[in-house]
Amino acid sequence: MRDKNLPGATKKTRSGAAARLPRVINGAGRIVFVWDLPTRLFHWLVVALVPAAYLTWRLNWMDWHAWVGDSLLALLIFRVLWGFFGSDTARFSYFLASPGTAARHLAQIFRREPDVQAGHNPAGGWMVLLLLALLLGQTLTGLYVDNDVANEGPLTELSPARIANMVTALHDKLLWDALLAAAALHVLAIVVYGLAKRHNLLVPMITGRKRLPESVPAPRMALPTRALVLFAAAAAAAAALANYL
Repeated sequence: MRDKNLPGATKKTRSGAAARLPRVINGAGRIVFVWDLPTRLFHWLVVALVPAAYLTWRLNWMDWHAWVGDSLLALLIFRVLWGFFGSDTARFSYFLASPGTAARHLAQIFRREPDVQAGHNPAGGWMVLLLLALLLGQTLTGLYVDNDVANEGPLTELSPARIANMVTALHDKLLWDALLAAAALHVLAIVVYGLAKRHNLLVPMITGRKRLPESVPAPRMALPTRALVLFAAAAAAAAALANYL
């Protein structure tokens, strides 16, 4: 069910942000607001914080490493909440297609065609889900690992050494390597879409705007106050997890 509090993008509610954007004069489409500010901030903060986590670990700045990890966890919890209560293009129900649809989309990845996706394409939606899962796994296992920075939580004290060693291996090697591979694949996909299909996936994530055909409805944007409330809840949840684990 659609949230009635979201500003609509239909003909009746064209006074929203998307309606104020200029139409393309040559008739090829119009400029539409497709990515809200919370989604874009989340994306670029993660892009900055993941290398920061690696750098602080390599330099043995573990106080900073723990701070970066806690910040990432708060952002990730927010993004999960935003995936249910945020703008259209941020919602999982909006961009998650069936595996078959994603496979058919990938089969035509080198086919030149107009870009008619208001948000993530069918394959990109699954990549988002994979990256979120890997990042959550990395941050949660990081909270669990005893790094002599945070106090040990009840789970750390009660877990046998075998479990603690397994979680440490996940955090230090397996999940990190999988995350790097997924991030590299994500970047490669952006390059391939740009060269093969002439779809610019990068600029819309910076500006929030994208040219779409007139027949494609503009996505609805959630109110900024909702993002603030959800982020406050996410930060509180991350702090609780940091103290508990």
